[in-house]
Amino acid sequence: MNFQSSRRRGEDGIAAVIDFLLSNAQLVLGVGGAAVLGIATLAVKRLIERAGRAAEDEKVKQKMAESWEELSLVSASPTLIKKGIEGVVMKHVAKAARQQKADLSQQPQTSSQELPAEPESKSKRLQLCILSLQERLQQYYHARAALPPHEVQRAQSLALDICTEIQGFLHSRLPDMPLGEMSLGGSLLDDLQVVNADHACLLVPLQLEESLWRLIPGEETLLTHPLHWMVRRVNLEYFPRGLSYWDRYLVGGYLSAEAVVNMFSKAVMETINWPSISSTMDCLVRPVLGGPDLKLEIRHGTEEGAESGDQSLFISVLPLLRKEDVALTAQTELTSPWVNAWHLSLYPWETQRLTQLDTADGGYRRHTLKILKAVCRLNPCLRPLEAAPLANLILHLSDSESNWSEVSLDARFQQCITELIGYLEQAALHSYFKPAVNLLSGLSEDQVDQMGFMLYCAVSEPEILLI
Repeated sequence: MNFQSSRRRGEDGIAAVIDFLLSNAQLVLGVGGAAVLGIATLAVKRLIERAGRAAEDEKVKQKMAESWEELSLVSASPTLIKKGIEGVVMKHVAKAARQQKADLSQQPQTSSQELPAEPESKSKRLQLCILSLQERLQQYYHARAALPPHEVQRAQSLALDICTEIQGFLHSRLPDMPLGEMSLGGSLLDDLQVVNADHACLLVPLQLEESLWRLIPGEETLLTHPLHWMVRRVNLEYFPRGLSYWDRYLVGGYLSAEAVVNMFSKAVMETINWPSISSTMDCLVRPVLGGPDLKLEIRHGTEEGAESGDQSLFISVLPLLRKEDVALTAQTELTSPWVNAWHLSLYPWETQRLTQLDTADGGYRRHTLKILKAVCRLNPCLRPLEAAPLANLILHLSDSESNWSEVSLDARFQQCITELIGYLEQAALHSYFKPAVNLLSGLSEDQVDQMGFMLYCAVSEPEILLI
């Protein structure tokens, strides 16, 4: 593609940017991925053509402003947003275009007409350019990653009210079911939730007789998966089946996670009078049916008011087995198709380790994690990256990098981007506590390519992730 011939001054810079984007995209995405940039290139080409005609017109700056507006609209198309490159194109083209605008503005004014006022978004963009990366990260943390305390408190209060209702119902309906005290868990409780306080976990601990049950590590099972544990019924010759309440959910001599989930689905999701609870709590509470997990949705106000687009709070009900520091959850969406498999949750270990490290040196690891989580959640291209890979990324990096102070936040953020690109190139990021587990195994090749390209561009321009 050649934009050199019969072009005006400043176009060489734009053409160089386009060539840079296309050539380097092939390194990450290959030829097919680089072709995606052709869509953005059309928008850039129109900017160049409009700018070329603008010099012959009396309203030079107005024409440039119109071209810039057009580029913004085109680059906001769903296709480019899906590929996560509209911010990249805008950022790189802006460098060359600013120089072009400066050159054109030096030409004699042929009209006394005032320049049109720039949109507010443009002035904000210019203000952000003045901030250092360190300042921009702190601003992003407080604006996007950190949740307002009142929002967290309200979500926790709603979740606790639901917890009380469910526990009271189970005690009255199934008084012989041996359950521990239900409690909240997850990122909402640990101050690791970002963007919105929109999900929480309700932990329902099952009490097992220690002499009748044995928790078997995944590596020792036929499944050989380190996160797929099994719970075997033992001592049947001395304590026959039926002595334990949970014997009714045995499948092939093992406590079936799927059977337990199905029981809670019928006993809680399909049996509780949710309209009555909704009126008591003055909000809409309803089960989310049709999926493999146990989930409730809560919205403020009545059912009519809930249709106004208010933010929902989703509560996942997790049957849980605990023994010492091992926490097994019944999450069939993670262990399917194995009906007897329980999921070993590494979240408590990861969270505890991050807290210990930050407490020991006053570090900003959790701070950095929340920024990365917010970036991935708000960027369509990076959204497939969940919290676990990001937490383990920081844990691995902490083994080689000891300075996690506030003043080094920008350096650690950039280092996380570089490290993540390396993991994506290998298509493997191993769990800190279970090296046999590849936390990137669930990503498709296309998702890896898209994330790799976005992060590759962010190496030189990390601000594109904070838009």
